[in-house]
Amino acid sequence: MDAHVRAVDTTDGGRLAVTHWRAEGPTVVLLHAGVTDQRSWTAVAGDLAHEQVDVVAYDRRGFGASPAAETTSTFTHVADLTEVLDHLALDRVMLVGNSLGGALALDAALLHPDRVTGVVLIGAAVSGMTDDDTPFDWRPDTATAHLIDEADDASLSTDDRLRALAHLWLDGPASTEGRVGGGARTLFSEMNRDIVDVDETGPTGDAGVDAWTRLAELTVPVLSTWGELDLPCDIPFYEETARRIAQRPGRVLPKVAHLPGLEQPRLVADLIGDELRRLQR
Repeated sequence: MDAHVRAVDTTDGGRLAVTHWRAEGPTVVLLHAGVTDQRSWTAVAGDLAHEQVDVVAYDRRGFGASPAAETTSTFTHVADLTEVLDHLALDRVMLVGNSLGGALALDAALLHPDRVTGVVLIGAAVSGMTDDDTPFDWRPDTATAHLIDEADDASLSTDDRLRALAHLWLDGPASTEGRVGGGARTLFSEMNRDIVDVDETGPTGDAGVDAWTRLAELTVPVLSTWGELDLPCDIPFYEETARRIAQRPGRVLPKVAHLPGLEQPRLVADLIGDELRRLQR
């Protein structure tokens, strides 16, 4: 399927780089993690489009080909998402969110349930989560803490920080460095070379939803999943997210870490396809 690339100009003067794999079936919008951009979804989107699923992915502001927001902008990522949907004349869509993309999917489902047919979460963050409101003690193991420190250390070279980021998020901190290689590793480094410099992973664009205390209010179907090899300290958080949503048990994706769509795109395409079929019953 051909991918149609375009720029969506937002009402506040922003510009979002959007890719649309057009097909006759239901529409899925893929929302990228904070350590990737929309290119992390390319293989997943291609698999889905060949199965007649209409697919959209885009770069949030400050990622990939989308410029960072002006310092005076009061934009929100949820508003940007709805502008993309309106620009493409899409009424209702399934949202698939990885990491920070998952937080965006949940915020959108709470604010605009009429636009969302369902949500698939993959190692998702949740807006408004604080360590004071969790039934577990979030404390990284030694290997994870060391990699986090290296990834955040601005005194290190970009290459050293990228190596730490790849081990942390692509391989999984408990796995051998380099477990995931080839094109996936090369692409991860390409995406993060700019992300490290721009640093748009903070609260900019937050819609103020505080979804962590509102997960039980979700009315759209939500499936919560995470990789078996993801950060060990984050697994209890994913489990608690699924428990608070209280729709279905969470699902562990075998032999993958935080970025399954980059690591095993066929696994993620099958997951999304199964969920679409479930919603159509």
